This record gives sequence, C-alpha cells and structure tokens, in this order.
Amino acid sequence: MIKKAPDIKIEKSSGNVFADLGLPNPEECLVKADLAIEINKLIKKRKLNQTDAAKLLGLDQPKVSALSRGRLSGFSVERLFKLLSILNQDIEIIIRPHHGRENHSIPHIHVRYANG
Repeated sequence: MIKKAPDIKIEKSSGNVFADLGLPNPEECLVKADLAIEINKLIKKRKLNQTDAAKLLGLDQPKVSALSRGRLSGFSVERLFKLLSILNQDIEIIIRPHHGRENHSIPHIHVRYANG
C-alpha cells in the first residue's frame, strides 16, 4: 500500500525573505544584506583575511566577522555605504515613482551591483 504524501501548502515569496518572515523593517534588512554581500565579495576578491580587512575598513576583527556572517544589527545602511567607499566603490541612488503591482504594493529599495 502506497501512502499519500500530506498536502503541503506553498506560499509564493514576496521577493523579500525578511518580509516573508514577518521581521520589522524588511526593506532595510534586505538592503543591508545586499550591501554586506557585496562588501564580502570585495574582501574575498582582494584576498583579505579578517584582520587585514578590519585594518583597511577601520573596524575591529569581530565586526568583520559579524559582517561576513550576515549579523548586521550593528551596521547602518550609511555605515555599509562608507565601507563600500573605502573599498573604492561608487554608489548610485536612483529615485523614481513606485508603480504598485499586485504582489508588490509597497515601494521597494533595490541594490544592484555593476560588474564594470
């Protein structure tokens, strides 16, 4: 006799895992996560260990460790911008009207990394 698998409810993502989890300030959390990912990519690309990255960024090593682990409560968006600047990155902010869509009725903040 074959057992039928229980019905599993699947819910479509909003595109923001932090909103899906019901966390406060999900847009800010997503932006900080995206910025931290880029900072960590740049650190890795430069082949810096945490101690060297800390010296370059003006942080202590435990802060670099927190950044690498996605523990971002001690980082503001502005502070992450400053770290990107230290890593010789330009930051471009584009503001445009929000055109609500069915799944995205709240305006979004997007971070995109340009490879060139």
